[in-house]
Amino acid sequence: MIIAANLKTNLTRAKTLEYVNQVEKFLDANNISQEVIVFPAASSLNPHAGKVFIGAQNAYPVKNGAFTGEIGLEHLEEFDIKTILIGHSERRHIIGESQELIVQKFNFYSNLGFKIVYCIGEPLEVRESGHINMMAYLDAQYEGIDTNYDNLIIAYEPVWAIGTGLTPTLEDIESLHTELKKKSSAPLLYGGSVKVTNVQEVLALNNVDGVLVGSAALYAEHFCSMADIAQNLENLK
Repeated sequence: MIIAANLKTNLTRAKTLEYVNQVEKFLDANNISQEVIVFPAASSLNPHAGKVFIGAQNAYPVKNGAFTGEIGLEHLEEFDIKTILIGHSERRHIIGESQELIVQKFNFYSNLGFKIVYCIGEPLEVRESGHINMMAYLDAQYEGIDTNYDNLIIAYEPVWAIGTGLTPTLEDIESLHTELKKKSSAPLLYGGSVKVTNVQEVLALNNVDGVLVGSAALYAEHFCSMADIAQNLENLK
């Protein structure tokens, strides 16, 4: 399973370093073999070697250049980062990234062999407009994306559930993941108000290959507990 933490605009560099080291020690001490990825804020990136993969939340599709406020490949190379989050709903809906720009990022970093966690999801008004409209909305987020890319991980996040405490029913999650799996055989993560109290139920669902966790992952001990739960479920198989 894949357990990923999106730290968003939280934790300083010093606190992120402490966080990653705490998670790393836990994985070692408890023989966790699950894939664990942490996405810190850009200003909190640190070199790291170990079981924890460090990824970038965002980067512009260039090596460097005149793109104020952005980071590029050169900045990721400094920290030996080869994992990136692309298409997160907050980039789409708050920052206003178009599918065209998202595809440019995907193509640039996939051509370099990056591990890409590619996010899709729908807002509440789309979900309430009916299943056909919802699937058409999700389909549009696959446009231009190589769903057969070897280093692809897809994360489904219902936008209306992120940070709200609301989640689809377990039956809804499993049903939608089963449908999305027909579009790509890549590992498929669930995100959207995942926390310690519900992660076991979510991870036990068919066609859920892991979770992408936001605010509930800000406490290292909570994130470690999720990795431990994933390991226990894997051991039962």
